[in-house]
Amino acid sequence: MKWITREKVKVDRVACPWLIQKFIDPQAEFVFLPADTTWSKVTDGIVYDVPNCDLGHHGEDVSFDSILKKYQPNDPALYLLAGIVRAADSHPSNPHPAGEGLRWIAHGFSALGLSDHDILSREFIVYDALYAECLRHVKQEQTIPD
Repeated sequence: MKWITREKVKVDRVACPWLIQKFIDPQAEFVFLPADTTWSKVTDGIVYDVPNCDLGHHGEDVSFDSILKKYQPNDPALYLLAGIVRAADSHPSNPHPAGEGLRWIAHGFSALGLSDHDILSREFIVYDALYAECLRHVKQEQTIPD
């Protein structure tokens, strides 16, 4: 399936493809279009993280949250990771402390002048590492007696 969003990816538009490819659609193809695209006319794929779309920002939720809500993977580590992505991509009322570091990393990749696809291929390892740490925290919380 084609997954379509805005070009010049940063936090949420890197986190979402990572989530999609790892947990939803391993054969996903990612397409990046100019921000001024008329998104309502794009019908040849699934549009995400653009204004007024189902898989976009809603209240404090970012697109990563919207994708989790739609596809509902049964993985608590992904929901912990969502809090980090949310804190890095927006200004939630209770931000996860790791969000600021992720924001810096995303902006640093953007400053390298790479293509959107190159950013995905290089930054996915960051999300693999964050996910591994989220898994560790979730497992640690599950083994602590009340």
